[in-house]
Amino acid sequence: MRLSNADLERLKNMANTLRFLCADMIDRANSGHPGVCLGLADVMVVLSLHLNLNPTNPKWLNRDRLVFSGGHASALAYSLLHLWGFDLSLEDLKRFRQLHSKTPGHPELHHTEGIEITTGPLGQGFANAVGFSMASQYAQNLLDKQAISHKVYCLCGDGDLQEGISYESASLAGHLNLNNLIVIYDSNQISIEGAINISFSEQVKMRFLAQNWEVLECDGHDYQAIHNALEEAKKSTKPTLLIAHTIIGKGAIGLEGSEKTHGSPLNKEVLKQSKENAQINPNESFIISPKNKMHFEEVKVRGVSLEALWEKSLSPKAKEKIHALKDFDFSAIHYPVFKKGESLATRVSNGMILNAIAKECEGFLGGSADLAPSNNTQLKHSGDFPLGQNLHFGIREHAMGAITNALAAYGLFVPFCATFFVFSDYLMPSIRLSALMKLKALFIFTHDSIGVGEDGATHQPIEQLSHLRALPNFYAFRPSDAFENTACMQVALSLNAPSGLILSRQNLPVLDEVSKEQVLKGAYVKHHSKDPIITLVASGSEVSLALESAKMLERENIPTQVVSVPCFDLLVEQDESYLKELFKGKVLVIEASRAIEWYRFADKIIGMDSFGSSAKGDKLFEKFGFSVENITAQAKRLLHA
Repeated sequence: MRLSNADLERLKNMANTLRFLCADMIDRANSGHPGVCLGLADVMVVLSLHLNLNPTNPKWLNRDRLVFSGGHASALAYSLLHLWGFDLSLEDLKRFRQLHSKTPGHPELHHTEGIEITTGPLGQGFANAVGFSMASQYAQNLLDKQAISHKVYCLCGDGDLQEGISYESASLAGHLNLNNLIVIYDSNQISIEGAINISFSEQVKMRFLAQNWEVLECDGHDYQAIHNALEEAKKSTKPTLLIAHTIIGKGAIGLEGSEKTHGSPLNKEVLKQSKENAQINPNESFIISPKNKMHFEEVKVRGVSLEALWEKSLSPKAKEKIHALKDFDFSAIHYPVFKKGESLATRVSNGMILNAIAKECEGFLGGSADLAPSNNTQLKHSGDFPLGQNLHFGIREHAMGAITNALAAYGLFVPFCATFFVFSDYLMPSIRLSALMKLKALFIFTHDSIGVGEDGATHQPIEQLSHLRALPNFYAFRPSDAFENTACMQVALSLNAPSGLILSRQNLPVLDEVSKEQVLKGAYVKHHSKDPIITLVASGSEVSLALESAKMLERENIPTQVVSVPCFDLLVEQDESYLKELFKGKVLVIEASRAIEWYRFADKIIGMDSFGSSAKGDKLFEKFGFSVENITAQAKRLLHA
């Protein structure tokens, strides 16, 4: 479609409105990033012609997803949401970056209507967009193309493409041929330290072509060129990178193209001169003419109409399935049956649990970072994505975490991802954002301790459990056996928060049955004793060791209680009276990890004060003091201290 002169003039006025609305927000806050807002304004007003959103129903399932991977462009995001007609007032814009405002420094899911996912750390949003596209592909196969036909748009910059997560996620997107994904690259050649050529000289176009992407280019300030490129991108049979060549700080008199516009407000004189140059009253701020507001709100008019048509076109089968996916009752799952006395690694029992859930819930999907046979995450009753529930992330842990977050944020699914526990470090930025967003996502980590054995210190997690427990709104479960494993999963699926399941490589004895209610308290008494003078506290594989040690101590007339702690995070939420029931007498904690968080309850800890070694797991447990002999000796020493 050829834009008329009237269209071009209208877009120019809209872009200037957007530019200086953002600039005024940042000026009022005396904090923010004006450069990207001014530089991307022309692209965004043209994108407004293409986006299918309904501000009156921000959760419309078939809406286009728009992700600001450069979360520092939040002023741009909030200005657009206001102008398009979302529930974000002009007063909210004036409170940009202020305490308790709806416009925080970086966009946050659930905090501001219209924000699809929390972004900020560079590259995360790029991978989130890949995850949204994957979610839509799977949803389309479960439902139909009439029900799911939307696009996924992502705005990224040089910083996003320099972070390794973008390479990982782009590689997977190209492999999966995610043809509804359109990434707009704001290529302004500037970063905080100056021109990007001081540290970045790769040929981005060639990189994405090599990853099976369509690559388009345009002048990011030429409305017709932007429009044509978007039209072409929407027809692509591959994921598309649209390189928009822009000028950072476009319209800022004397500062166009300068890194000085990146992270600091424009000074008063520059802002005044820039407004005058754009024929905007320099003595007023937050100016939106009724005419320009009407043009922006065409997004809302179009969205309301499109959603109404979509509702009419949905088949009864699609409606029923959407309802079933959104409101699936996980309490009705038929979990596997285990037998007391058998020996089973918790990674194995967890694999059986995952398969039981996936068999009954089509919205439960996930996979491993090329470790499904070791993590036991293969879903045997389903095929591979996009037709089935098995995801093959490849060796891309960083991207895997962010993609899992987007799958959870999409609105229909409960996803999981998996790797060895020591590699949880590769996922931590995504796990942290998952906790911040309160997403229902499962992060499965196997090979949970020095019990890994011969692979040695590089593969034996030491500090990772403490790290996860330090994270607010994240629940790390370390079950002691198959029964506890089932209860941990039941609790995890009942929480409105992400969870980690920390699982053993080695076989563990299956102990007594455990209820969901016991795990909900984080810890419970595994072995009672009348008037105990010492309590042994443990999680995971060390629980059976604690039980054996208690038997030994009681043979010596030392009344001993044993507490199993499948979830430390839930334990610390309990009231003082319950804690007193658990921790009687002296408290000795036994955990094959750093375990420093236990000092809030423990008199002594048998934990890891060093990295591990390469040897068989049982030899390592003995070497590092995780034996009945050492535990009983340490218990007696504690009692006589």
